[in-house]
Amino acid sequence: MFSFVQHRFYFYAIAFGLFLFSIASPWIIGLNEGIDMTGGIQIEYALSGVSLKDTVISLKDSIIPISRKWLTPDQQVIITDTLVYQISGTDHIVVEAGIDESVAQSGGKADLVRIEAAKTAFNTAVKKELDKMPGATITETQYRNVWASFGDYIKSSGYLTLVLAILAISLYIQYAFRGSIAGMASWPFAVVTGVSLAHDVVIAFGLYVVTSHFFPEFKIDTFFITAMLTVLGYSINDTIVVMDRIRSNLTHANSKKSSFSSLIDISIWDTMRRSLFVSSTVMIVLIALFFFGPESLRGFVLALIFGTIVGTYSSVCVASPLLVDLTGKK
Repeated sequence: MFSFVQHRFYFYAIAFGLFLFSIASPWIIGLNEGIDMTGGIQIEYALSGVSLKDTVISLKDSIIPISRKWLTPDQQVIITDTLVYQISGTDHIVVEAGIDESVAQSGGKADLVRIEAAKTAFNTAVKKELDKMPGATITETQYRNVWASFGDYIKSSGYLTLVLAILAISLYIQYAFRGSIAGMASWPFAVVTGVSLAHDVVIAFGLYVVTSHFFPEFKIDTFFITAMLTVLGYSINDTIVVMDRIRSNLTHANSKKSSFSSLIDISIWDTMRRSLFVSSTVMIVLIALFFFGPESLRGFVLALIFGTIVGTYSSVCVASPLLVDLTGKK
């Protein structure tokens, strides 16, 4: 039987290396943030008399590039990257455009008049080009304007929520495991839970940052933060199953026959089939959603895929073996 405890330092090295890279990834690679984080505009159009798929392709390949040429040089630098997608199950398409407020400064502050003029000019230019499509009836149904200050609030509140969620879950684990094992405190279970959850969120974040660098359509936005909170829920579910089996085996173990390390390995293997089956089932659903679901949710689903893979790894290879090093039991 393969011993996860004996090989734990190899697993620690992999986890630690990925963790450090993920933390440094925003400075090494850079963040590809959505309009929820940077500010921007989101325009929704209802179409009839024309193919939605062809319109999306036209917007990406010709309409938006032509529309940008109608803008002044000052406005062109304010409008950054764009995203076009169809709302699944409807005849609506959405055009998003990011805004770089840092290039429109006046007296050390963002020049709101210039920024708003760039947004309006871009919206007008896109609508004019869409109206040129033969046989198409296009109606603007929604215009959403997001300022960078709102994005700053979303980022700060999102990160704070993730930290508080990890702390709250860890404290609950300490409370739930109190007094359940004679001669053993419950705090090691809380610590390994917190380490495992932080590991999952940070590394999933790093993998997503790398992916978004090569595929710009995957952006850091509110969907991504929601996905990370969902990853916490899945990861703790997987980790708690292993932790509970460890508690059960420790409670009924004969200390003369079993070492603490061997009990950890036995517990991991006892729950291995369950972990692999659950993770595989979740992955099948997520992969199906990624390839066949709404385009607007692909970033959210991709973040969940990364979180599921990393969460399964940490539950088996990081959280459980770490108990040996925290407790010092042999």
